[in-house]
Amino acid sequence: MKKLLISSVFALLTLASCNNESAVVNTVETMKTPQMENFDKAFKSLGDPQNRPTEEERKRNTSELSDRRKALLVPASKELILSTGITEAELMRKTGGDMSQIIVWATQIYMQKSDEIRKNIKS
Repeated sequence: MKKLLISSVFALLTLASCNNESAVVNTVETMKTPQMENFDKAFKSLGDPQNRPTEEERKRNTSELSDRRKALLVPASKELILSTGITEAELMRKTGGDMSQIIVWATQIYMQKSDEIRKNIKS
């Protein structure tokens, strides 16, 4: 009887431990803002068959994204930047409407917010 009770307690502790692990993993995902999720989706969409580099784009052999592929990222990038309180006018003034600069700025914001989320999870 005593062994059964000890085994039951051990099993419950193991299950509780596993549940806590998944809660932490889910918390990281749930702490992302909708704008961060959209930015993630935009980058992942670059891997979709219709969004992959064309033969012509590959021939140029450059590490920079083509304008066609940058255009896929710009809407989500602008949305992420604007979510920080930056105005559309300030966005245009700082980037001059350059797609590369908009994407780089959004990437910096995304990384900063991701770091903040990780720090909040650890504490």
